[in-house]
Amino acid sequence: MRSVRLPAFAKVNLGLHILGKRPDGYHELRTVFQTISLHDKIILLLQRRPGVELIVSGDPALAAASDAENLAYRAVDALRNEFRIRSGVRIELGKRIPIGRGLGGGSSDAAAALVGMLRLTGRTLPAARLAEIAASLGADVPFFLYGGRALGVSRGDEIYPLPDLPARAVLVVSPLDIVVSTRDAYAWYDRGRQSRQLTNRDPASKLWRFCALCWSPQGDLPANDFEAAVFRRHPRLAKLKRELLKRGAAEAALAGSGSAVFGIFRSPAQARRAAQGFLRDQAFVCKTLSRGEYRRAQFGRGGM
Repeated sequence: MRSVRLPAFAKVNLGLHILGKRPDGYHELRTVFQTISLHDKIILLLQRRPGVELIVSGDPALAAASDAENLAYRAVDALRNEFRIRSGVRIELGKRIPIGRGLGGGSSDAAAALVGMLRLTGRTLPAARLAEIAASLGADVPFFLYGGRALGVSRGDEIYPLPDLPARAVLVVSPLDIVVSTRDAYAWYDRGRQSRQLTNRDPASKLWRFCALCWSPQGDLPANDFEAAVFRRHPRLAKLKRELLKRGAAEAALAGSGSAVFGIFRSPAQARRAAQGFLRDQAFVCKTLSRGEYRRAQFGRGGM
């Protein structure tokens, strides 16, 4: 059987600002995405049996969920319909990125499945159409068509690549006992009336500061607006952030809407030493990925 194998990388948000609610009910965002080397593995195989078959390993909860809930499954099905492909496709998904931690694992799986289907079938799509399909699957999915460091606006689905920063060591701490869905994080944020407070605090000034940080050669982390609401609900996440800083992280923040927290370290060795202090949780020592590294991995030229 013809097959394609590729990684699906996680992300962290190097700053995330919520500017308020839009007329369509979604929230207007400004965020900087950054891919990291932590990744799932996806294998796509063409097969004679019609339809899409999904096999998930590494995460019992995800394996027990219905196929229709899985974003990789939906991505493959979307391109089969787009190209009117009659052949069946088997998806083997090896999960390593923990779900419900703000690391974008499901969205990354979906983007990898889209890219994998193009490679598997030898088809092409205009970039705008591919991005449209990606956005229909989830707000974070379009970013994973690019990788590296990028600005996300609107719902986070409008992507503008940013210059890559030098590679940095990253320690991701994922608490085993805390899961935060994006929906819950927004609900907690809204109940705190932080959107209204933000609107009253000169959002234009906040945007200019955010833009300056996007292009900063130092890459300092601007704030993540989810932190106050999520930390209030789960105080242990605030403790994890403080512990990362105590153990030598130059900066630390909530990963997206949580519940993972990440720290940026001067070297992989320092990150590995710090990881020893988080034995109660999952700790992943990884690094930031440039856009070039990401695309080589996705398109099979020297990939992982």
